[in-house]
Amino acid sequence: MEQNCIDQQTRRAVLRTTAAAAIPWLAAPAWGQKPPAGSAEYLYAYVGSYTTEARHGRGDGINVYRVDLKTGAWTHVQKVGNLMNPSFVILSKDQRFLYSVHGDGEYATSFSVDQKTGFLTPMNQGKTGGKNGVRQQIDPSGKFMVVANYATGTVAVLPVKPDGSLGDYIQLAELKGEPGPHRVEQTSSHPHDIAFDPSGKFIAVPDKGLDRVFVFRFEAGKITPTEQGSVVSRAGSAPRHIAFHPKLPYAWVINEINSSVTTYHFDSASGALKPLQIIPSLPPDFIGNSTGAEILVSGSGRFLYCSNRGHDSAAAFSIDQQTGLLKSIGWTPTQGGSPRFIGLDPTQRFLCATNEVGDNVVTFRFDAATGRLTPAGQNVKTGSPVTIAFLRV
Repeated sequence: MEQNCIDQQTRRAVLRTTAAAAIPWLAAPAWGQKPPAGSAEYLYAYVGSYTTEARHGRGDGINVYRVDLKTGAWTHVQKVGNLMNPSFVILSKDQRFLYSVHGDGEYATSFSVDQKTGFLTPMNQGKTGGKNGVRQQIDPSGKFMVVANYATGTVAVLPVKPDGSLGDYIQLAELKGEPGPHRVEQTSSHPHDIAFDPSGKFIAVPDKGLDRVFVFRFEAGKITPTEQGSVVSRAGSAPRHIAFHPKLPYAWVINEINSSVTTYHFDSASGALKPLQIIPSLPPDFIGNSTGAEILVSGSGRFLYCSNRGHDSAAAFSIDQQTGLLKSIGWTPTQGGSPRFIGLDPTQRFLCATNEVGDNVVTFRFDAATGRLTPAGQNVKTGSPVTIAFLRV
């Protein structure tokens, strides 16, 4: 029988830190349960959320779940509360640490990860130099974290210390250009994503406000513009997130406002992007309102998926391995309103959708041969979920 209890060991560890005495949220109790002995093969899922009234948030922090890889079943094991909009979460390369940025905040937070129990212990915060961090990535060396500051139009570089904690930002790059035509969503620069290319030498930054995708070289914790600098998108498209092919020289961008996907050729030597194709992310018979949100490429590089908020679906495409061009496979309802995030688990068995307005996470089985998605029967109720980070045990 499942039972929730206070993780006393985690709590004591937090209270012992100096930071806990100075920052009240660090001393917040973490509720959870340990995995049962002899349990089936599993992984942990960390779900970030919106918590504030300004964000219409109904979340209560970061929730940790144990996921059974045989059945796809999710079991709640811990809640880390007293956090403001811990929206986007990622794990370090060695999976020992988790990092969150905070909607409407000006900082990022680090947590240590117990790889046996999945429990999180808050560590510290680092200043991002801008407001409303919406996406972050750790560089291949594990020594730096790059953050997109949506509200203030900047990209920040923060040092990651040897113990996994964060330092304050050491570089802040301002994104410049002419705003797009949308009078509400495109009044200024709004970078919405950070993605390293497969080599780790470049970072791409889709800017929803400027209708551009910026590319920077990344070396030893410093970002510098490429010769191209940025590639201009279709006016009013609002590029939001980007995904690279794991091996081939292609990248794809989900455009938020006009619900489309742009295919780019990516020059791995110069970092230049060249547009090749624009394809709708919505079915041709849909006449309602919808916006694009997330985009991802399967580990095999054969399939691409994006989420539609309004149509409330995951769109699937096959990828031509010679040209990088997309062909629609179909659309799968996400069984909840406004799927802000979709992601494949590390084993590539399941695709999970976080329905922000639907207050649920829904799991689908992923067919690696056809790219098709089928409901796995798992519907996890959780307030205003935004993203998921997966820990493979």
